Amino acid sequence: MSVMRRALLAASQSRWLRERAPRYSFVRRNVSRFMPGETVEDAFGAVEQLAGQRIGAVLTALGENVTDRKEAAAETEHYCGVLREIAARNLNAEISVKLTHLGLDLDNSFCFTNLEKLITQSPPGKTVWIDMEQSGYVDRTLAIYTRARRKGANVGVCIQSYLRRTEDDLRSLLPMGGAIRLVKGAYNEPADVAFPKKSEVDENYYRLAQTLLGQDARHEGIRAAIATHDRALIQRIIGFATANQFPKNELEFQMLYGIQRAEQLRLAAEGYRSIVLVAYGAYWFPWYMRRLAERPANVLFLLRNLFSG
Repeated sequence: MSVMRRALLAASQSRWLRERAPRYSFVRRNVSRFMPGETVEDAFGAVEQLAGQRIGAVLTALGENVTDRKEAAAETEHYCGVLREIAARNLNAEISVKLTHLGLDLDNSFCFTNLEKLITQSPPGKTVWIDMEQSGYVDRTLAIYTRARRKGANVGVCIQSYLRRTEDDLRSLLPMGGAIRLVKGAYNEPADVAFPKKSEVDENYYRLAQTLLGQDARHEGIRAAIATHDRALIQRIIGFATANQFPKNELEFQMLYGIQRAEQLRLAAEGYRSIVLVAYGAYWFPWYMRRLAERPANVLFLLRNLFSG
C-alpha cells in the first residue's frame, strides 16, 4: 500500500480532522465534486439529472458506527422516507446502507429489524443494497444479508476484492441468488487480511467478476454490479462478458457521482446498465478521505482548489 493511500486512510479515522477539516472552504469546494450536496433534495436533483442521461442511481446517506438506538432508528426512518419519495416520484433509484448506520454496533437483531423496515418500504423491483465496511464487520454483514435472503428479500450486498477471503465468500453467496456489488475496497487493512499490492487487488477483482458473470451465477439469478472506475478493468470485463454471450443490457456498472463521468455516459450510450452512487449528508469527511485513497490522483484536484483561493 502506498504511503499516500495509507495516510489518507488514517486521516479518514481521525476524529480531530473530521471535526475541523469541513470548516475550510477549499475542502468543501473539493468534496462538492463528488456529491451534489448535503441534503436529500440535492440527491434527488442529481437522480433526475442522471435519468435524463439514461443513468440510474443508488442513494446513500453518509454516516456510520452509530452507537445510539434513537439515532439508528432516526436514520432508518430517514431511509424509509427516501424510499417513499422514490416511489412517489417514480425515480430510477435504489438505496445503499451501512449496517453500522442502522445500529450493527449496538445489536445484530436490532440492526436486522431496521433493515427489514427498509426492505418492506422499498418499491417493488428495487434492491436495498448493503455496503461492506471494515473486515471486522464482514461476518456479521454477510449473516444479516443471508438472513434477509432466506426470507426472500430483494436485497444486495457489497463484496471487496482486496480482501483475501472474498473468493470463498462469493462462492457461498451464489446459491442464495440476490444482488452482489463488487468493489475493490477502501479501508486500511493488514497484509494478512487484504492484498497489499494494487496489481493483486485488480487481478482478484477480475477473477471475482468472471465468477459473478459466469454460468453458475447466471443460473442462480445473480444481479451482478461491477463497481469500479478503472477503465482498463472495465474493458477486460466487457471483453469477458462479450466472449461468454452475457447480455449487454444486463451488464451493470456502478460508479460514484462525479468520477469518470464520460465513462458513465459512454457505457449508457452503448447499451450497458450505467448506475451512479449519489452520496449526501453532513457526515462526509471519512467517506471523502476514503474516496481520495482509492484514487490518490484526486489529491491534485484538492491542492489546485487550495491554491486557487
